[in-house]
Amino acid sequence: MPDPRALWERYRRLLYHSPELGLRLDPSRIGFDEAWIEAMEAPLQRAFAAMAELEAGARANPDEGRQVGHYWLRDPDRAPDASIRDAIRDTLARVRSFASGVHTGAIAPPGGGRFQSLLLIGIGGSALGPQLLADALGSPSGPLRPFFLDNTDPDGFDRTFAALAAAPGGLAATLVIVISKSGGTPETRNGQEEARGRLTQSGLAFPRHAVAVTGTESGLDRTAVTEGWLERFPMWDWVGGRTSITSAVGLLPMALLGLDVDAFLAGARATDAATRLPETRRNPAALLALAWHHATGGRGERDMVVLPYRDRLALFSRYLQQLVMESLGKERDLAGKVVHQGIAVYGNKGSTDQHSYVQQLRDGVPNFFVTFLEVLRDRDGASPEVEPGFTAGDYLHGFLLGTRAALSDNSRPSLTLTVPRGDAFDLGVLVALYERAVGLYASLIGINAYHQPGVEAGKRAAAAVLALQARLLAALDRDRGRTAAELATALGAEDETETAFALLERLSANPSRGVAREAGTTPTEARYRRGPAS
Repeated sequence: MPDPRALWERYRRLLYHSPELGLRLDPSRIGFDEAWIEAMEAPLQRAFAAMAELEAGARANPDEGRQVGHYWLRDPDRAPDASIRDAIRDTLARVRSFASGVHTGAIAPPGGGRFQSLLLIGIGGSALGPQLLADALGSPSGPLRPFFLDNTDPDGFDRTFAALAAAPGGLAATLVIVISKSGGTPETRNGQEEARGRLTQSGLAFPRHAVAVTGTESGLDRTAVTEGWLERFPMWDWVGGRTSITSAVGLLPMALLGLDVDAFLAGARATDAATRLPETRRNPAALLALAWHHATGGRGERDMVVLPYRDRLALFSRYLQQLVMESLGKERDLAGKVVHQGIAVYGNKGSTDQHSYVQQLRDGVPNFFVTFLEVLRDRDGASPEVEPGFTAGDYLHGFLLGTRAALSDNSRPSLTLTVPRGDAFDLGVLVALYERAVGLYASLIGINAYHQPGVEAGKRAAAAVLALQARLLAALDRDRGRTAAELATALGAEDETETAFALLERLSANPSRGVAREAGTTPTEARYRRGPAS
């Protein structure tokens, strides 16, 4: 067991604290020593230089020749040219004006009254950021109630539309935001068309309820212009989806929900300034990146377990999954060498996890490091005692410290982030901190954090699957049943027989698709034809 006095001295030496940010970062339980920090100083200085070039407008996404400018969103003066600065400021002003119009009723449903619900349709960063903002900062007394379509799951659509129908004002009082940079993201388009169909069936004009957040001249942008949607807001090619939360993607729903946009941007802006400093001990993002490097050997050898001890931050681990894993999960380094980098991220909330997987964290496979996220203020207002001398918040804090100590006693690495209130400013701090840490860590291990070739490969593969489905449906006879293997052979797609079988099984399980299934002696010998499912 570690010597408590030695741990205290180590904590004092390594603790980062910023009164301006209200942030504390404790990496003392990660295990690196002073000599290791010094050895990492040269590569870290190179990472600082690369980050400075990025913010100055270097094209950091070679796949698409794009700049990476999410830092400019909260400090437009740092943008490399006046057109970008003006676009950022103009968009924020239009976001505020539109939200104000909705709140006052100047922008209203065509049937009268006011918008009371907000349906956001997006996927990945276009949904995760707004979901985090709504859950972390929202209130039941807010001007609109948020709902999300963030998948292409028909049952999920039904659940959300049923909830919307039961909300005050129903679909007639629902404002719809569709977010897609390209305008062609299938999941988002599907949600849009389902929403269009539901509103149309209710006798409502979809365009008079709809807002687009998309790239200029995208298919979605052209649709919004042609149909006369309520408003359009830009998504720029220099902002990636996973770093879009401080663009209109996050700020428009934030403003509509009555959340503090100014404080959120201020927290992110202040953190950008603090993490721009090329002094390791005074830069929390650098310390965070170093902690990740030491904990994972710079090769992703351990998973990142994120445990926020605040219900409102329960979605933060999901938000970080995309930010960290899409940024760092790369097959090749900057020199083209196969390296298979990445850090897996998972987590839930404290103290819930003390009754689930903390048992494994304490005693099981040591293939992780923990990030504890602590919020000092329990609630606005006084807390009652749940037993003499103790409140529920006392217990929550005790569980955090107890779990941290239990892990440390068994040589399980952890770090702790502390913010004062968990408000909009604090959330801006946390978002910007992790964005910068991801960029610095990527430089340390020599990969590009700003492209996602694996995601694009998945999209191409999905398109090929859907093309095969269309061919299978066209090949089905009404009178003659054939197996998946026979159909694949007839189409010259023998290499796709397994996919054909999976497609036919799902189609035949949905009566509306008109595919009948006749069972065989084994599942793969089933025969399929046109007709009602049996």
